[in-house]
Amino acid sequence: MNDTQKLLEIMQNRRDVRGHDFLDKDISDDDLEFILKAGISAPSVGYSQPWKFIIIKDKKIKNEIFQNFEVENEKAKKIFKSSKLYPHLKLEGIKETPLNIAVLYEQPKEDILGMTTMSKMGEYSVVCAVQNMWLMARTLNIGLGWVSILDEQKVLKSIKAPKNHTLIAYLCLGYVDKFKTEPELKTLKWKKEKKLDELCKVV
Repeated sequence: MNDTQKLLEIMQNRRDVRGHDFLDKDISDDDLEFILKAGISAPSVGYSQPWKFIIIKDKKIKNEIFQNFEVENEKAKKIFKSSKLYPHLKLEGIKETPLNIAVLYEQPKEDILGMTTMSKMGEYSVVCAVQNMWLMARTLNIGLGWVSILDEQKVLKSIKAPKNHTLIAYLCLGYVDKFKTEPELKTLKWKKEKKLDELCKVV
């Protein structure tokens, strides 16, 4: 298998990993460094490098974040009340993983090249960092789950985030024994997979 095929395979086998799939094993410092270095290797608008990573191991903070999730998930259940599947979905691994990472966006204090018209480009740059981290984690047999059912302001307070920072992603990381062969929501038929020809248009 050549490098191009291998890279595509890694991308296609990336998974959003849930709490019941993690092993009870600490992430090594070397592996964590690989993941963080992958993050800061992402492209950023105007070379602004607007990301900050808060690594969370403290059980008290993780419990606070989990309670935050529980409150917001109850609200989500009411939104998806017509779905019999939603109440049974495991949508986080906050307490089951050895560490969580809050990925923040540092709001600029000056004009940034490339953001004078499209002001969201800085936040999109941080999303690129998250994708890099996700792919690197996959090569290390580390599962990564992105938790988005959270009250952002409460998370920022719980982690004592610096001022002028926005929460982009709350990630749960831990080693896994194996990865699912398909995305879980695809297997459960939550949504139908879109094909390439549905998503492309030549103009």
